[in-house]
Amino acid sequence: MNKWIEYSIEYANQRSYLDDLFRVYPTIPEGIRSIDTEKWNAIEAAFTAKDNVKLIQQLLTLDLFPIKDSYVAYLKRDKTAITRNPATINRLCGRLYELGLDKLYERCSEPKETNRQIGPMFKDWVRSKALGIAPVGIEEFINSSENAILDASDKVMSDFAKERLNYRHEKGLDLVARFNGKYVIGEAKFLTDFGGHQNAQYNDAIATIETKNVNAVKVAILDGVLYIKGKNKMHDDLIHRHGKSNIMSALVLREFLYQL
Repeated sequence: MNKWIEYSIEYANQRSYLDDLFRVYPTIPEGIRSIDTEKWNAIEAAFTAKDNVKLIQQLLTLDLFPIKDSYVAYLKRDKTAITRNPATINRLCGRLYELGLDKLYERCSEPKETNRQIGPMFKDWVRSKALGIAPVGIEEFINSSENAILDASDKVMSDFAKERLNYRHEKGLDLVARFNGKYVIGEAKFLTDFGGHQNAQYNDAIATIETKNVNAVKVAILDGVLYIKGKNKMHDDLIHRHGKSNIMSALVLREFLYQL
């Protein structure tokens, strides 16, 4: 098995893994979502008047619909369906009226889920010189042969990897670097649980390191539940299918880069 996977599993199971990982992914919930006063007044008026169509129309303008229902996404994408499907609208509104206005406001202003905020955190951590050097812009990165980490937008990083390193995968990158004359590209994920969306995140990172003919060292910078020893599919896949790949925790990434 790749020693960096071993190191990551050991770190996760023998040291203060979560405490240390918080430096990389400080998942502090955001404050409540703000709701425009004018919008809320319109919602309150429609609620009080029991105007079902207007209530749904107004609620769909908010970032967060107050109840989970499989039909809401359709209504968001096709507003004309609201007037054409009265039974669905009445059913949804029945649940909304049961909540009451105070609970309705509370639901609509709930903070964003923590895992939706995780994306930029790895790059912020890299910018803090956690990997030993400060990232640089594209011009300095191109015009130097020294150890360097690229600090750029997703598009600039992707374009560089495609044009210079023959990277042809459609997914974006979280790390483009050069250490000891070798280019390194990687995708970073914090896998907070098993199943569903988290499995898809894991598969995305694996697909990046399986991309063929890339002129760079490919790494999957993965953290979270995949390092928990046990009979779970993600850990089993890590060990038995991808045990020879460059997969590692962000917490051992610095050591990996400098030993290249």
